[in-house]
Amino acid sequence: MSIQTKIQLSQVEMELLNDSKWILTKNAIVKKAQRLFEAVQQNIVDYVNAQPGIFPREVLDSSAKISKGENYLGLPWLMLDYPRHFKKGNIFAIRTMFWWANFFSTTLHLSGTYSRQFGHTIINKYDDLVKNEFFICVHDDQWHHHLEKENYVPIKELSKTDFTRQVTNATFIKIAQKLDLSEWDTAIGRLTENFTRISQWFD
Repeated sequence: MSIQTKIQLSQVEMELLNDSKWILTKNAIVKKAQRLFEAVQQNIVDYVNAQPGIFPREVLDSSAKISKGENYLGLPWLMLDYPRHFKKGNIFAIRTMFWWANFFSTTLHLSGTYSRQFGHTIINKYDDLVKNEFFICVHDDQWHHHLEKENYVPIKELSKTDFTRQVTNATFIKIAQKLDLSEWDTAIGRLTENFTRISQWFD
């Protein structure tokens, strides 16, 4: 028995289906985002090479990596990881993200031995984190990247006591800084600066 299901398109969907320009434009933007991230990658690798000892040696064993996909909550994304150390529950990573229609972000991600080792360092940066409008992850799942209130909260909304409690009690630490997509023209420099600001916490 054959089953026929009527799957209809809205007028807008039909117009897009017959218009190649929007998907070709989207593809061109993603390629430019890739090139932008390649420039940021070169900047941060050069910076790290000029600052020997700034990070634990083992977290630099893996080279920088740019990943991309089409469906983080339905939208295209790119992720630049460097340093990137994801081993046996011990994570030390700085992750630069582009998320279509949302933002650029730079995130420090620590767990396991690294969250215990550097938690006090992060707590001591409270004033700097507030001044530079960083967010802290408050979700139980460390693999969400969006900055909605159920996942991240602005550190400026937390007292130092509450911030200290969050950093101390969590099984992982994620500290993120957001850059609006409207800052595209200066994004290479701004994302590089965000990386260097975070890396200097470990100097």
